Amino acid sequence: MFQGKQKAVTFSYDDGVTQDIRLIDLLNKYGLKATFNLNSELLGQENTLMREGVRLCHNKNQAADVRSIYEGHEVAAHTLTHPLLPSCTEEEIIRQVEQDRLNLSELVGYEVVGMAYPCGGVNNDARTAQVIRENTSIRYARTITSTFSFEPQENLLQFNPTVYHVMEPEQLFALGEKFVNMEAQTPQVFYIWGHAYEFDIEDNWAKFEEFCQLISNRSDIFYGTNREVLL
Repeated sequence: MFQGKQKAVTFSYDDGVTQDIRLIDLLNKYGLKATFNLNSELLGQENTLMREGVRLCHNKNQAADVRSIYEGHEVAAHTLTHPLLPSCTEEEIIRQVEQDRLNLSELVGYEVVGMAYPCGGVNNDARTAQVIRENTSIRYARTITSTFSFEPQENLLQFNPTVYHVMEPEQLFALGEKFVNMEAQTPQVFYIWGHAYEFDIEDNWAKFEEFCQLISNRSDIFYGTNREVLL
């Protein structure tokens, strides 16, 4: 149970982009909590990327601002430089994950224990998870494979989210309605993930605020960071 409640909602956002600031303001408005997965060696870099034919700002927050920006939420690892971990050597997996964890722990002033696997496609496998489990202090690691389910999972080093926010909008709202209306008899977790810059593709900020209104302020739901919900 989650502080006496059977249902929990948590969010997870990758890359440490400047759009996180606007997202955090929105989450705070509705009493929602998220975990933000950062690449410590990419902090402060300025860049753009193309998504759905739209050029998006992909600037990273400055290292000196990380503690203040993410206060009240959780910072977690996303590797130093965002490589595809299954293609890395064991030594490089350890370096990318554990050094990122240590760097971020120093920035935020508490021990970072979570992470999200970087890159799209098949971005994790059993070997990578085992290396992380046996050689780092990471206690949970999120994949990008949506389950569309709320059932708890035993394998926290290959934890699959419920839904990918902007890219699976119909499922997001349908699952939201289902979750708030269900009377859970066992622990249930609604885990939403994405990237804050994706709200800029079709200016979906207002639509996401509708979802925040839907899912928030429910007396039978615990709202927490990944760490608070999973551990």
